[in-house]
Amino acid sequence: MNVNLISDTVTKPSKEMLDKMMLADVGDDVFKQDPTVNQLEEKVAQMFGMQKALFFPSGTMTNQTAIKILTNPGDQLICSKYSHVYNYEGGGVSFNSGVSCKLIEGERGLFKAKDVFSHINPPDFYHSPKTSLICIENTTNKGGGACWDISELKKIKSICEKNNLFFHLDGARIWNAYVRNRISLIEYGNLFDTISVCLSKGLGCPVGSLLLTSNKLYEKALKIRKILGGGMRQSGILAACGLYALENNIERLKYDQYKATEIGDKLAKFEFIKKVEPVETNIVIFELIDSFSSEYFQRQLQNNGIKIINMGDNKLRIVTHMDYTDENHEYFLNSLDKIHHKS
Repeated sequence: MNVNLISDTVTKPSKEMLDKMMLADVGDDVFKQDPTVNQLEEKVAQMFGMQKALFFPSGTMTNQTAIKILTNPGDQLICSKYSHVYNYEGGGVSFNSGVSCKLIEGERGLFKAKDVFSHINPPDFYHSPKTSLICIENTTNKGGGACWDISELKKIKSICEKNNLFFHLDGARIWNAYVRNRISLIEYGNLFDTISVCLSKGLGCPVGSLLLTSNKLYEKALKIRKILGGGMRQSGILAACGLYALENNIERLKYDQYKATEIGDKLAKFEFIKKVEPVETNIVIFELIDSFSSEYFQRQLQNNGIKIINMGDNKLRIVTHMDYTDENHEYFLNSLDKIHHKS
């Protein structure tokens, strides 16, 4: 049996989703003439109570576009040291926008409003970069799927308003946070200037993300999407996947999250596990004891047809998803028991 737990991006479109793709009404989205893309953009904007949404090929491109339209070269943004925009977007913050990052230590990709305040550069001190943007990620990828407390986000928003800062949400896994905490998506829309949401992770689409924003910022985002090469032609076949996923695949995320919790509970019982990060959603990050190498553990899993990610420093990551079946789950848990008995 082959079990792929590297990421929730490894899923394949279901038959029902493929049927929607084949029947999609399409046009040229570069000219904003694709009716299915337009429908998807309108739907997602309404879900978050925001004025506009723009369809992109990837979440990296939506994040990079948001940073570009909210900053000027030489500016500085504030984010967690674990944030995706800092760690996993190829240095795009500096390459695309000429912006530096001021990192907050925090915990599991989360931080406090007081941390934000202490990291803002004095606006009248011309020796330091101008602080112009706060970026947060919900759920946190490198932080193990941790969810933000909405009350803390409101405090950060207040700081942004008082200091004339923009506020961006990397919501690649916002759907997981929603299913976990049931915080209205409209609440997020009320807090942020821009929001990036992904369709190709837990929702099971083959590709696609959207950037949510205001009417004023939309035209700038459209221009940057063009510059970055993100304009697609008959992309309604991809947007149709998104429409199907939003109707059918959000609520089922609770099953992924339940399985992740079971995996975390299982790992926590083994002597060779040093630490399992709290499991809130569909990501499990754990650390092995020094005498039990991550390479050995990963090799044992691979011998059983199981793939997970090695994060370095003897840490590994597991991500559950819609193609990870009940049969896969039972097989994986049994495989963990076998490794434990061998150790």
